[in-house]
Amino acid sequence: MERALGVNTWVWTSPLTDAALERLAPRVAGWGFDTIELPVENAGDWDPRRARTLLDGLGLSASVALVMSPGRELVFTDTATRTATQDYLRRVVDAAETVGSPVVAGPAYASVGRTWRLSPAERAGLPGELAEALSPVVEHASAAGVAVAVEPLNRYETSVLNTVDQAVEALAELPREHCGLALDLYHLNIEETDIANAIERASEMLRHVQVCANDRGTPGTDHLEWSRIVTALDRTGYSGPLVIESFTSDNASIAAAASVWRPLAATQDALAVDGLAFLRGLHDRAPDVPDPTRGAPVD
Repeated sequence: MERALGVNTWVWTSPLTDAALERLAPRVAGWGFDTIELPVENAGDWDPRRARTLLDGLGLSASVALVMSPGRELVFTDTATRTATQDYLRRVVDAAETVGSPVVAGPAYASVGRTWRLSPAERAGLPGELAEALSPVVEHASAAGVAVAVEPLNRYETSVLNTVDQAVEALAELPREHCGLALDLYHLNIEETDIANAIERASEMLRHVQVCANDRGTPGTDHLEWSRIVTALDRTGYSGPLVIESFTSDNASIAAAASVWRPLAATQDALAVDGLAFLRGLHDRAPDVPDPTRGAPVD
């Protein structure tokens, strides 16, 4: 299955602004990307209507990433913080609706970097607490025709949801039509013993996929089993984009947040362009999906 291929503006800049998008989007389109991913670090950083006009003119579609910065919490927090976080997430949904993104993707449960050892009681109560806190956001997203794609992160960035199985369990009480999973190969490579199998376990809940090398660098310059990953995505029926997400070490705040202490490619442009070429080639040579009823091997 051939999918749209995209890139997140975090490869070059943070926070995204109108001026930065007007500089980056024509280059992204010129290189041959189909989609550009727009992070909303704070509502108002960039104008969704202005972005929609720009992207439509370039033939680019959009996806939107939510950002759980310090102080944004939906679970294990106080009422005021939860309410403020819900308000932020609703504004992200509004931005996604305006730019035509079918999803808002990210760890919509707790701030990135907040870690502690959950007690058995906290773990047991998580699905109910998350469902209660996320439900108003999902309801707002449903009215906007947008899905909330919740992303599990690695153990060093959150204590809440680290694996596909944890995320599936935690979201079980929420409507699947408008709440599902966003999967990022970087986190899957850390937390899952078999990435392809984990993708298949996400099944029909899969709403968004972010890709990069195992070290956050250029896709394909790594040890990941890309043919098995693509086959697993085909088996789930996932038809959304594959979006390259990486970060620049030139921006002090984003480098610290993502622990990017060294350049991950010769240049940020090379990371995007070479990653796109690899992903295009991967789709060109991808075999048909084996019929699982015939016991054909995955790879």
